[in-house]
Order: sequence, then C-alpha cells, then structure tokens
Amino acid sequence: MDNRDEVREFLMSRRAKVTPEQDGIPGGLNRRVPGLRRTEVAMLAGVSVEYYSKLERGAIAGASSSVLDAVSRALQLDATERAHLFHLARAADGIPTSGRARRRAARQGASRPSLHWALDAITGGIAFVRNQQQDLLAMNALGRAFYSPMIGDGGRAPNLARFQFLDPAPREFYPDWEVFAQVCVAIMRAEAGRDPHDRGLQNLVGELSTQSGTFRTLWGAHDVRTHGSGTKRFNHPEVGELVLAYEELAITAEPGLVLMVYTAEPGTASAERLRLLASLAAEQTPNAALQRDRLR
Repeated sequence: MDNRDEVREFLMSRRAKVTPEQDGIPGGLNRRVPGLRRTEVAMLAGVSVEYYSKLERGAIAGASSSVLDAVSRALQLDATERAHLFHLARAADGIPTSGRARRRAARQGASRPSLHWALDAITGGIAFVRNQQQDLLAMNALGRAFYSPMIGDGGRAPNLARFQFLDPAPREFYPDWEVFAQVCVAIMRAEAGRDPHDRGLQNLVGELSTQSGTFRTLWGAHDVRTHGSGTKRFNHPEVGELVLAYEELAITAEPGLVLMVYTAEPGTASAERLRLLASLAAEQTPNAALQRDRLR
C-alpha cells in the first residue's frame, strides 16, 4: 500500500514536537525548524542521515523492527504512537493488521443476539458497542437514554464522529467539547493506521474533512491515541451534569468491535443522576425494540 504521505506527515509532526533539550541536545540560537533536525533524529536513532531522510519521505517499506524502535525512542513516541508507526510500516509492506475479515466480522457481530443479551444484562451503567468507524452498533436501555440527543429519530446508526462535528447538540452535551473533539480524531487516526484498507473509515474521514474545518485541522495534526479508561464529563438534557468513569473492552469474538461501559462513582451526585436516568429509561422500554432495530 502506498501510504507515503501518511508516513511522511506523521514523522514530521512528531519530530516537530520534540525539543533538542528533551533529547539532551544543546538547542542553540540559530534553529530554523521547530523540534529536532533530521540529522539529530538520525544520530539519536543510530542510522545514517540519508536513511532517516528516506524514511521521512515516506519510504518506510522494509524498515526493520529495530530501526522503528530506535526512531520511536529518538522521537520519544508514546506506546500508541509507536504502535501507529509499526502499523504504517506493516501497511507499506503489504501486511495489514486486519482487513476485510475484520470488517465483515464487525457487521455480523452487531446483530448477534448474545451480544444484545450481554448488553441488556448491564443495568447499572451505560453500555454500548462501537466499531472502528465510530458507529454505535448496539446499546443497553440506559445507553439509549444517555445518547438520546444523538440517536434522535433518524434511521441511520448513530455515529460518534458525525455527532461530534456535524451536529450543534454536542456543544451542550460535552462541556469539554474541544477535548472530546481531539480525542475522537486521535482515535480515528489510530484506527486508520491499524486498518488502512477500511473504506468505511476513509469515506467518513472524507465526509468530515469536507464539512468541518475543525475536523480537518485536528486530522492534519496526526495525533493518535487509544481510549482505554478514564473519566469524562457530560451535560445530559434530562438529568444534568454527569461525571462518569469509562472502560473500553475489546470484544475478542469480533475483532474491531469494542464494548464501552460508563459508570458513576458510588455515592456521588452523578451516581444519583444516573439512577434517575435509568428510571426514565425504564419508563420508555416499550420503545426499546424499535430503537434497537434502528441501530442495526
């Protein structure tokens, strides 16, 4: 796969973020570039300037793991950025980390009855399944109540990225909208490196790039990250502010799908508001089957 532009822009953006002092190099006063020079990265990685320049031009095919590790250390890449660099190298070598089988499994997994049973068994937290394109494929009753501002009455499966950048509601729903936007795009960047053949993700990036200047800017930054766990703040239209902890769990039976669970710390105002939202969701259970059909 010809992903030279991706490789070049990623390496250049990472090099610009590292100061000489961070790598123990005297900075000096006459530096024309932000961050490190190519010569400095090459020296720190133990490769020739010509070879590193070749890598930064995007010719990463054939690069060994030891070279990629050395470059990662020189650029002080974190674990997610290092993995992204390796994914780009494997794609250049024609060795995708997933491909069509993964996308096919994701479509099948969305309709497995046992997956819906597992979601319905989670009653004290918000639980949903999403794919690498940020589509919400299935969710429990509390999840439907929580994401009611996004689900609306549309027939298409709700998409976290479209909601984030193409809908006015998230400015209220996400009090920390700018942070959410950065995280959303960085996760999509990591997914694109992991599965460069995902046409659905490519189309989504093209759609958002055309319609959102903010998305274009963030996509061009080439930042990557994984979700994992943490805390987020929401402003739900029915119950107010919710501070929720989240855990992202890989669904091993369906590569490419993840289960997200949001819970509130016991004894907090958020826990009480989440219980209130659950009671409101219980009153709406007659409509649950209809909503689920829309998500499929």
